[in-house]
Amino acid sequence: MEESLEPAVDMLEQVSEDSSVPRNIQEECQECIEILKDGEEELSVRINSCTSKLDNVANDANIPMYTRTQVWNIVSMLESASRE
Repeated sequence: MEESLEPAVDMLEQVSEDSSVPRNIQEECQECIEILKDGEEELSVRINSCTSKLDNVANDANIPMYTRTQVWNIVSMLESASRE
């Protein structure tokens, strides 16, 4: 896994392990972790797939506000990593 993705993966792990976060959001975050760690796909494809999933997560009506903020921060990290 690329070093630039590690902070985003760490935050995704925090969200996926947070018991106050709805299960479907935890599962989406876990899927993003798997996508980002998949070295077979090109980096830009992994980032775009994960960003798309996280956009859907951020728009979920059941997501706690602080988790939504975390998701936006993760998306920002991924966008920065894609520019490098």
